Amino acid sequence: MPKTRPYLVNDHGELDKNTAARVVKHVAIGRKNWMFAGSEGGGKAIAVFFTLIETATLNGVDPQASLT
Repeated sequence: MPKTRPYLVNDHGELDKNTAARVVKHVAIGRKNWMFAGSEGGGKAIAVFFTLIETATLNGVDPQASLT
């Protein structure tokens, strides 16, 4: 149990990966829709867009309001 001790002592980290799984779930569901984004640049643009949306959501900011 020495490897789990930092979690018990510091109480800063989560013991589960639910937050990460929820974020990645949308990408996994839509993977077939975005597979042919038109080009490599299109795929990178989609990745940047999703990063902005998820970061705003995790910080409690309305993504639609901040992007418009």
